[in-house]
Amino acid sequence: MAHASFDDALPDTLQFHAPAPLVDIGANLTHRSFDRDRDAVIQRARAANVTRLILTGTDLAHARQAAELAERHPGLYATAGVHPHDADNWTPGMARDMASLYARDSIVAVGECGLDFNRNFSTPAEQEHAFEAQLALAIEHDLPLFIHERDAGRRMREMLASWRDDIGQAVIHCFTADRDTLYGYLDLDLHIGLTGWLCDERRGHHLRPLVGDIPLHRLMVETDCPYLLPRNLPAKLKGRRHEPALLPWVVREIAHWRGVQEATLAAATTQTASDFFRLPADAERAPSADHIADNTATGGLTHD
Repeated sequence: MAHASFDDALPDTLQFHAPAPLVDIGANLTHRSFDRDRDAVIQRARAANVTRLILTGTDLAHARQAAELAERHPGLYATAGVHPHDADNWTPGMARDMASLYARDSIVAVGECGLDFNRNFSTPAEQEHAFEAQLALAIEHDLPLFIHERDAGRRMREMLASWRDDIGQAVIHCFTADRDTLYGYLDLDLHIGLTGWLCDERRGHHLRPLVGDIPLHRLMVETDCPYLLPRNLPAKLKGRRHEPALLPWVVREIAHWRGVQEATLAAATTQTASDFFRLPADAERAPSADHIADNTATGGLTHD
């Protein structure tokens, strides 16, 4: 059977070229839903000006797959860690296997790791044990942290505060919590990742007044695909699978609620992600996020 061309899976109304290159800091491209068209998904991302992808490794098997995929495709990088749902599988042997992955150039962060007290697929004690072990690995290998937190903001802040002088940079990926939790993370000098959750008027409306409180040099954007398909899309997507080519729609929503141009937000978040993950410079180097922040401090629209 002939394979569809790389742009066939998205309706024309959803094929949106970002006004500046974007970095998707959280793409689960090893998920089985991408098995049939993974290369086409990567091509569509590039066509949308999503030029670099950070592939999320949520367990040892998926971290290895993410690293191998990143090593085959320019502009792709990976994280390696154990998600709190699977923390009960953490062993000293797994720590050694993860350490071997951190020696690979394609691995740019430790994670996805953290705490999830919403479902507790692993007990809180198991989650904290695995998380602390991965904090230690991040220190040992001088890597930033890609952190998952759900309904565990207070305990997460307590743990990170006790480790803050030792760990390097850390991002709370797919932030969905409240104002107090956000301010607590910012007080710890953490970065914040925003997703299509913001586009969901049913459960993401509380985030909209908060997006302007995140300094641009701490803000990054992500799809968390295939999950969290944005609800601001102008057309329905068959199968409802999210993908990196749709990241510009998330950026559009964040820019709207922040009161800045999409190009400004795209350039700033790309620079922040490039610095955070220590990515090689693109041919088109984005302007400094600090410079952009100075120009947008009034909250008004920024003009090129």
